[in-house]
Amino acid sequence: MNKRKIWFRLLAAVSSAFIIYALVKNFIIDPDAAAFLGYKTGLKRELKLPQWLNVMYVHVVFACLAMAAGLLNFSNRIFEKSRKFHRINGYIYLLSVLIVILTSGYMAPYATGGKISSMGFNALNILWMIITTIAFVQIKRKQIVKHRNWMIRSYAFCFTNMMIHLITTLFHYGFNMSYPSSYTVGIYGAIALLLIIAEIVVRTIDRFQGNAGTARQA
Repeated sequence: MNKRKIWFRLLAAVSSAFIIYALVKNFIIDPDAAAFLGYKTGLKRELKLPQWLNVMYVHVVFACLAMAAGLLNFSNRIFEKSRKFHRINGYIYLLSVLIVILTSGYMAPYATGGKISSMGFNALNILWMIITTIAFVQIKRKQIVKHRNWMIRSYAFCFTNMMIHLITTLFHYGFNMSYPSSYTVGIYGAIALLLIIAEIVVRTIDRFQGNAGTARQA
C-alpha cells in the first residue's frame, strides 16, 4: 500500500469519526445544546432558542455533508471511475460550504467569548469563501493542480469545529483559562493552524510529485 492510500484512509477515518460524533452529539446526546449554551453569558443580543437551534441543526448537517463530499473528491479511485460524479459532488461541496458559512454568519453574533469571537468567525467565513471560490475558478480554468491545492486549503476548514474544541480544551483544562477566553483563543488558533497544516500538505504533495517526475525522467 502506497503512502497516498495510507494518508487517504487516515483522513477518511478521522472525517468519518468526526461526522458520527457531530451527528450523535447534536441530534441524540444534546439536541438542545444545553451544555454548549451554558457557556454563553452576557450576550448583547437576545438569543431566540428555537430559531438558533434550527439554524444550528442545518449548520451541523451541511458541515458534515461538506466534510463527506470533500473527502470523496480526494479519492483517486472515484475520480478515475466517474469524473461526472466528481464534478457533481464538487458542486455539493460548494453548496454545503456556502450554507455552513451563511448559518455560521447567523450564529456569529451569539458566539461564546463575545464580540472578539464573533469577529473571528466572520473572518473565518470570509476566508473560507474566498479560498473555496478560488478552487472553483481554478477548475473552470482547467488548472487541475492549482484546483487540488486550493481544495486542500478549503477542506482544511471543514475541521474548524474540531480544532476549536481541541484548542479550547487545552487552554481551559491545561492552563486554567476561563472557557469563554479559551474558546476565543481556539477560534483564532484554529484559523492559523488549519492554514499552516493545509500549506504543509500542499507543499509536501508538490515536492513528492516533483521528485516523482524527476525520477521518471532519469
